Amino acid sequence: MRANVFKDVNKVGLEEKAIPKAGPGEAVVRVTLTTICGTDVHIMRGEYPVGVGQTIGHEPVGVIHELGDGVTGYEPGERVAINAITPCGMCEYCLSANWAQCGGFLGGWKMGNTIDGCQADYVKIPSAMANLARIPDELSDEDVLLTTDIFSTGLSGAESADIQVGDMVAIFGQGPIGLGATAGAKLKGASLIIGVDTIPSRMKMALKMGADVVIDFKKKDPVKEILDMTKGRGVDVAIEALGTQTTLENCVKAARVGGTISSLGVYPADMPNIGVPNQAFGFGIADKNIVSTLCPGGKERMRRLMDLVKNERVNLRQLITHRFSLDDIEEAYKLFSSQADGVIKVAIQP
Repeated sequence: MRANVFKDVNKVGLEEKAIPKAGPGEAVVRVTLTTICGTDVHIMRGEYPVGVGQTIGHEPVGVIHELGDGVTGYEPGERVAINAITPCGMCEYCLSANWAQCGGFLGGWKMGNTIDGCQADYVKIPSAMANLARIPDELSDEDVLLTTDIFSTGLSGAESADIQVGDMVAIFGQGPIGLGATAGAKLKGASLIIGVDTIPSRMKMALKMGADVVIDFKKKDPVKEILDMTKGRGVDVAIEALGTQTTLENCVKAARVGGTISSLGVYPADMPNIGVPNQAFGFGIADKNIVSTLCPGGKERMRRLMDLVKNERVNLRQLITHRFSLDDIEEAYKLFSSQADGVIKVAIQP
């Protein structure tokens, strides 16, 4: 089979690998659609470490090809979507509802991180009975593709922040994750949703996904604008969805006393220790909360997300702006990482 692997800093490309075999408790899925995540770009740039030769990718939709011993209740040929996070459902962390930390620190994220990922013709799924989510017949692969990570992650940022009905929310960064957080804030009942970005296509999409107003941070100081809109109070929740020091600082500055800063962005491994502006943080005594989130996974999470799509609570297909074959994945990486041509999300079809 073909597989897109990490070769060196700023170098990925297709190699031939053997089709994986399903061991006990595992499944092999023939990938029918996948995509590129911002985390994959961090991997390509060497900002998040993985081994040379690692198959990248963690957002698969496909058809069951093979089931290992002990996997029951499924049949080869069934359409499934798999979350980027594949918890075992049995360890201390899973049984404490820390699904994303399955087995320990960041352990729930396996595909494309600690095991081969899904930018390939086939992918092996661990703990298959906990992670294979059947796709409703009425939904297409493109309808559900973005439930596998970016919507699940963005929504989890809103969930972790415990957004209440009537809260005012600002989301810094309207890339794919930020747009998922914007949709999540709307679903949670926010009364005012403010999106911050500078790319026209993403600001326009933010309004479609639920933002009431967008701020171009290259034209206006977003913190000043947010404080003006909230009459100096600040927002109840500020979501960081980009992974930079500046956006985190702006979230702290824009959040009200007693408010919550929800961190969703992936910070590069070579970035200095993340700092918090002391005065805006109330010198540690302003009751501001900072929470970090890696989305939960598992088939029940996916069922719920796909039901939201099926019942038209959210339209994720509109975020797919470009489509490529697996053979053209290097071109797809160039486009996605450069944020050119109005790209928001790409679909990769093996």
